[in-house]
Amino acid sequence: MNDNHAAGTDITVSDTRAFYTELFGWRLRLVEQEDQGAGITTYFSVPDVELMLVRAEALGATITTPPWTVPGLGRMAVILDPDGNRVGLWQD
Repeated sequence: MNDNHAAGTDITVSDTRAFYTELFGWRLRLVEQEDQGAGITTYFSVPDVELMLVRAEALGATITTPPWTVPGLGRMAVILDPDGNRVGLWQD
């Protein structure tokens, strides 16, 4: 049994922040990042980001955001799966 559960979701928005605030009552946190275009990225918990990147590339994925450390929280990276879907990898 693996423990690669969904760890979080990022919704990349520009002018639609008010939509999510009004629809769900969310308090949104603005995070500056590279422009990845609009879309949703689900982050999956993994034991080792670097190891999963090697495996993902071998299976046809493309790394779009190399691994980096989120101070005090963990490490993350983002890939495109073979169909072009953004998938985040999160290591506590």
